[in-house]
Amino acid sequence: MIDNHELEIKAMECFSSGNTKEAHQLQDAFLEEVRNSGEDPCSCKSACKYHGNCVECVIIHRGHGKHLPNCFRDMVNIRIQALSELSEHTHMTGK
Repeated sequence: MIDNHELEIKAMECFSSGNTKEAHQLQDAFLEEVRNSGEDPCSCKSACKYHGNCVECVIIHRGHGKHLPNCFRDMVNIRIQALSELSEHTHMTGK
């Protein structure tokens, strides 16, 4: 529902091309869609006191700095895998 959402992807494209007015409109539409979906936007599976309260959750995780909030882990792991593939899937030649 949230990850890789078409409206937010388009908003980032608009920001990159300098069209900030349209980017903000797209982001507002994205947030409105998430709010009105009736679904729980929190992807954390833990029974946590801060479930759904992203601001406080992120502040707490930043405060102790030991690990990422659960909702960020898949996104970060996908990025790390892509970076890993830059070296892990290449072969040195001539040596």
